[in-house]
Order: sequence, then structure tokens, then C-alpha cells
Amino acid sequence: MSKVTIKDIAQRAGVSKTAVSFALNYPGRISKKTYEKIMAIVEELGYVPNPFARTLTTKRLGAIGLLLPQKIGDIFGNPHMAQIISGIGEECERREFSLAILPLIRGKIIEAARKSYVDALITIGVGPDHEVVDLLKKNHIPFVTIDGEESENTINIGIDHKNAAKEIMLHVLQQGHRDIAILALEADTKPIESTHTSIVLQRRFQGFQEALEEFSISLAEPSVQILNCKSSMQAGHESVQILLSNAKRPTAIVAMSDIAAIGALVAIKENGLRVPGDIAVAGFDDIPESSLVSPALTTIFQPGRQKGTEAARMVLNMLDGAQGTHIKLPYKLIVRESTLRA
Repeated sequence: MSKVTIKDIAQRAGVSKTAVSFALNYPGRISKKTYEKIMAIVEELGYVPNPFARTLTTKRLGAIGLLLPQKIGDIFGNPHMAQIISGIGEECERREFSLAILPLIRGKIIEAARKSYVDALITIGVGPDHEVVDLLKKNHIPFVTIDGEESENTINIGIDHKNAAKEIMLHVLQQGHRDIAILALEADTKPIESTHTSIVLQRRFQGFQEALEEFSISLAEPSVQILNCKSSMQAGHESVQILLSNAKRPTAIVAMSDIAAIGALVAIKENGLRVPGDIAVAGFDDIPESSLVSPALTTIFQPGRQKGTEAARMVLNMLDGAQGTHIKLPYKLIVRESTLRA
């Protein structure tokens, strides 16, 4: 049996091939009655559009890409990232676009960008000096960053990570803690020839430093331990085992993700210690699980799903010729039992 073509559908419906093309790509250009008639025949004949023919007609692929900053397994192990991706996907579905998940290639975002076959891109955690930004600009590919940096080169959707980090560290310090361990994000968005990692990591460390300085403490002091930690329960659990093997045990742990903080909380209790009596624990994200664990987790709320929705909406509007604008979303310190001393 030969493959069904637009010509076959047009003949069966008694309309032109242009009308069929409009039904498949621009339904608003034909009457509802004609659209329904054509689509009923499309369904009956089992027609599958040729993506390359569609591209010639619409000058678009009908897809946006999400460049992942970490290994795909690590990303989907973090509930906050899952919320962001869900928000992007929901907006793509509403606008009838596909979403392509683009993992690192040979450990690099820029390699994934070079091999992408999409109309527009969303990146996570990259700053205006990142090599991928230059690539996208040169090729006139619309793109938006999530948790990047507001600049002339990048349209960004995110929260004020520096002040959010400052608030949660100040809260921990105000509880009397001076021996503090930080479970830092392990990011893969490092630009070539840069001493920094992701923008999120930079800004949160700046916030931590400002809070510590108010108590005459520095990030470089021995009383502040910093461990790189993936955003997973296992990584948080393993980090606590390392901390408890050190001669000086921290009295508080501030994790840059809730899921790592929950892993830390579990490990502390497995070692016969109390939270927050022996070690206080704070996280970041306010994922649903943070209020369900015992004790409930002190954290920073940030709207993950809304980040994704706003980023997808913005980049799709830019694809239609709109001017991109930065969006700063709200955050909030949520104080729960995991840091409150009796």
C-alpha cells in the first residue's frame, strides 16, 4: 500500500492541497467545517505528515529544545528540575510544539547545541559569557535562559539567587550555628577558560558570603566546610558520611537542593544523631517532599514549574518576532522544624 499524501486527502475531501496544508499547519485560515472535514479524512486514512515537507511549508520544525546542564540521569533525579521541565512541556503542548530534551554530548552543552534540530532553545544556568551563547547568537537562534543572568546577550527567567541564599544562611546563623557545611551544586555549565561554574552557584556563594560576613565569618575559614554534591538523595547521604568522618562535625548543613538535604537528613538520623538537636539541615527549592519528611525541612521556595512555563512562553513568543524581556520570579524563606532549636 502506497503512503497517503496531501493530494490523496485533498481529492477525498474535495478541497485544494493548500486547504489541507492549512488544516495541518494553520487551521485558523480555513472554516471550522472545512477543518473538521479534512481532519476526519486525515484520521481515517492514517496520514502522517512528512516533517521535512512541513518545514518547507512553515519554515519551522515545530520543536524547541531544552539544553540540559548535567547528565540526563542526574537531572531527572532532582524533583525541582522535573518541575521546570514539566512547566516547559505544558506550554509546548498548549502551543502545539514538541519539546526535545538535549543532554550533554561529550560533557559539553555546546556540542548538544550544535547537533540540535529545533526552532528555538532554552538553556539552564548559563551566563552571558558562556560559549553556547555566542554560538546561538551567531546563528540567530532564539533562546532563553533559566537561572542564568540578565544581560544584553541573554533573556533570563529566574529568581534572585544571591539574596535567597543570603536569607537562608542568615537564618541558620541566627540560630547560633558557626560550624556550617555547605552542600554545593555540582554543575556542568562551566564555560571554557572560566574559573566559575554555573551562574546559580556563583550567586548563591555570593549570598552565603554576605550573610557570613555579617557574623565576621568567611567562606574560607575552617569552620565552613564546602562539599560538591549532586542534586540527589544518594549524594546528600554520602556527603553526610564524609562530614561525620571528619574530626570537626558541623552543627548545621545548608544544601543547595532539597533532595540532597533530604538525603543528608536521613543519613544523620541513621548515625544516631538528631535533627535539629545535633545537626540542623536546610535546603533549597521547596519541593513537595520537603514538607513531608520528619522533621519538615527549612528551605527556600522557588517556583520551578512557573520558571519552565514562562521560559517556554517567552522563547515561543520570540520565535514569532516578539521582544524578549527578563522575568524575576518571587522566592520565599520557608522556616520549618529542621533548623529550629528548642
